[in-house]
Amino acid sequence: MLLRELADRLQTMLDGNGDIEITGINTLERAGPAELSFLSNRKYTPLLQSTRAGAVLLSHDFGPAHLPVLRCENPYLSFAKALEFFYQPPKQDAGVHSTAVIHPSADIGPEASIGPYVVIGPEVRIGARAVLHSHVVIYRGARIGDDFCAHSHSVVREFCQIGDRVILQNGVVIGADGFGFAKQQDGSHYKIVQSGIAVIEDDVEVQALSAVDRATVGETRVRRGAKLDNMVQVGHASVVGENAILCAQVGLAGSSHLGNNVLLAGQVGVAGHLTLGDNVVATAQSGIPGDVAANTMVSGYPAIENKRWLKCAVIFNKLPELYETVRSLKSRVMALEKR
Repeated sequence: MLLRELADRLQTMLDGNGDIEITGINTLERAGPAELSFLSNRKYTPLLQSTRAGAVLLSHDFGPAHLPVLRCENPYLSFAKALEFFYQPPKQDAGVHSTAVIHPSADIGPEASIGPYVVIGPEVRIGARAVLHSHVVIYRGARIGDDFCAHSHSVVREFCQIGDRVILQNGVVIGADGFGFAKQQDGSHYKIVQSGIAVIEDDVEVQALSAVDRATVGETRVRRGAKLDNMVQVGHASVVGENAILCAQVGLAGSSHLGNNVLLAGQVGVAGHLTLGDNVVATAQSGIPGDVAANTMVSGYPAIENKRWLKCAVIFNKLPELYETVRSLKSRVMALEKR
């Protein structure tokens, strides 16, 4: 595809030679003369000088470059769209594999692709164009919308509800029992029946080995457009707001309520029965023990406002010197008092 054709498809502004043939997309470090690259994070600007890419996606306010440029508002988004012109994941043919086990009462929409050793239980309802890869299991009474994609070894438990265009990556479990036990007089733990469900709304993606637990009563809900990274735990009766991002190894204890557009970076832990308002951002490895107001960035453990935490981090690095200073001053004061 000529660069000028790609510019038209992406609705970007071409700056430079548009007759270059583009055959693929790659990073600035690895791109060759026939590949398009992108720069969305300014800290990688030095790579722009050494790249062998044939062209690059840059923002409108970025300065001149030594190679042809496609200018746009959001280079990373344009990169994502450009990638689709050169690579599409393999499409599964419609049909049911001979080893799949489907209960006669299950209702599966048209154009479904059901892979080897898939198990679909009684009273399940799945919409049109579903793709269930090998070893997927759908328990009794689950309700699933159109364009569902479940990768190998993912599980949807009994009576859970899933909307349209939901993707479950490998090993995801939707609706496993919440972690609910009542302590008995002898110190043993009595299992509490988890009678609620998990609800996954439209356009959610849950990535590999993550779990969204069912509620003890009521429901656990992941709202429209939320994205859960690998190894994320959503505890029972929690709510994850619209378009929230939960990065790898985030853990939500039971009854956590996250507002819309919340971003929790890697390994953030959220204590149970608390609320994070809309647009909250928590930096990596933060521990959140209490409510966080909307439009707040927090860091550290216990999590505090990010700018305050940065100041504290600087002070913490200087603690040995500060300690020695305090010891010295204390010794001088004591010496003066003895006179």
